[in-house]
Amino acid sequence: MASLLYVGVRPELDAATAERASFRIGLGVPSEQLDRIDLVSSPLPDDAFDRYAGFVIGGSPFNVTDAAKSSMQLRVERDLERIAARALDGATAAFFTCYGIGVVTRLLGGEVTTDHPEEATATWIRTTPAGLDDPLFGPSGASFTAFTAHKEGSTTTPPGATLLAVGDVCPVQAYRAGGRLYATQFHPEPSPRDFADRMVFYRTTGYFDADAFDTVQEAVLSASVTEPAHILGRFAALALSH
Repeated sequence: MASLLYVGVRPELDAATAERASFRIGLGVPSEQLDRIDLVSSPLPDDAFDRYAGFVIGGSPFNVTDAAKSSMQLRVERDLERIAARALDGATAAFFTCYGIGVVTRLLGGEVTTDHPEEATATWIRTTPAGLDDPLFGPSGASFTAFTAHKEGSTTTPPGATLLAVGDVCPVQAYRAGGRLYATQFHPEPSPRDFADRMVFYRTTGYFDADAFDTVQEAVLSASVTEPAHILGRFAALALSH
């Protein structure tokens, strides 16, 4: 039985398959230890919290700030909130990324806006003093690079959360809520090759200039991005230790 669950929230299921593979490598677990569910097609099972020690939530083209949401997206957000609530209570461990940080921020009473978008690029992330004391982020040092691509974000940390990492364009890049819920605006799992391949799925969706695809992809492939995966590895150790 798998100990961790990859929660896919991408309608593009091939992109989700690749994302799950990236997460597995970053977490440092064998394939049989990372199960998968795609919330776009299946609701979160009621027994999920009995079956899994931790959850990693992938990115999505959905936005918390979307003016019109399908019934499916609304259901997805309710299921993500269920995972976040259990992690806030300490009943499980969860690592939310990209779209997921918006869901958690809203749940905590924070504000998500479209004021801090970031195109598909490698971004410098700076660890806060609290982040340097955090068991997941501290070993990564004062700064590192990570891939970003999002249309919404937050200016301030939501109530009750501890800011772990910041960026120049998007101020809130990572935080912890309680001891076992982590959320990042950046994508911690992809290698440069993974992120470049993901761009193909989202070429015309506004994350970068479609006409400059080759140039943007070349910049992604030449980036040095290694540290975020180590953060995931430390999260796996945290989740599996309970």
